[in-house]
Amino acid sequence: MKTRIKELRAREGLTQEALAKLIGVRRETIVFLEQGKYNPSLKMAYHIAKVFGKTIEELFLFDDDE
Repeated sequence: MKTRIKELRAREGLTQEALAKLIGVRRETIVFLEQGKYNPSLKMAYHIAKVFGKTIEELFLFDDDE
């Protein structure tokens, strides 16, 4: 799964640490999310999308082949 987290985070001027604090996770979680190495819970995905004012579908790009 690919995400737009890094792109949106940079656009908003947020560090990985700042985003992590906003949603209540460790910075490493944000690193893994941005690298596509971690699939978040629905609740976490919702919180991240809310920070950026996006829908989950706009934030996470699902590949039908996965």
